[in-house]
Amino acid sequence: MEKTFLKGMKMLQALASSEGPRGVSDLARELGLTKSNSHRLLKTLVSCGFAQSTGDSGKYSATLKLWELGSQVLAKVDIKNVSGAFLQTLADKTGETVHLSVFIEDVIIYIDKIDSPQPVRAYSQIGKSAPAYCVATGKVLLAYQSEEVIAGVCKSLEQHTSRTITDPEELKRELARIRQVGYAINRGEWREGVCGVGAPIRDSSGQVVGAVGISGPATRMKPTFMRDQAPEVIGVANSISRALGYSGDAYSSRKTA
Repeated sequence: MEKTFLKGMKMLQALASSEGPRGVSDLARELGLTKSNSHRLLKTLVSCGFAQSTGDSGKYSATLKLWELGSQVLAKVDIKNVSGAFLQTLADKTGETVHLSVFIEDVIIYIDKIDSPQPVRAYSQIGKSAPAYCVATGKVLLAYQSEEVIAGVCKSLEQHTSRTITDPEELKRELARIRQVGYAINRGEWREGVCGVGAPIRDSSGQVVGAVGISGPATRMKPTFMRDQAPEVIGVANSISRALGYSGDAYSSRKTA
């Protein structure tokens, strides 16, 4: 690797991670460079727009150009594109249908899926929607919406199966539990006999932007099985979040009763 380029990158990293402007001598000591070498690198970074002089103090700081470049890359990141391999991993480990969902208004849209190889499996279509309060990925996404959005959903809870949550207070308690344990369970609340587990996906800012989950017939998706599979779902959700740039604390993949 070109040594001058490498030194320049290290200089830029030092500036970006500093709490305030840095002097030439200070940077030279940290990076193990001569003062003259550090000064040349800083002048180059200034001319390229990545650093700026703070005036007569002889100190330098990073500019927002790094943020601008990062934003351009981030804008091109597609949750569906980065999720493919992780979804396949989850499908291979669980043997059930895997869904990738996003929240739009008061419903979720399936933007990707991998069907279970089992002859009896959950049926869904990419591009189709489901009530957010009835399915696992939907409840996960709803749990992280604003109070106003949740209140709006609670005003129109319809009964789809005998297990659908139609009491607003019960739904709010369920959403609070989801935020606490990091995953949601669908106990056949949208389609009779179809259950699932879902976990949230976060972007680089920590915002929940999607959800990943598994679903299948209740004959296989028994309560114990779903609790046992929750760590796998959470783990894949965390992996996708990291691929999207999230660096915060990941949800624990511990088993939860």
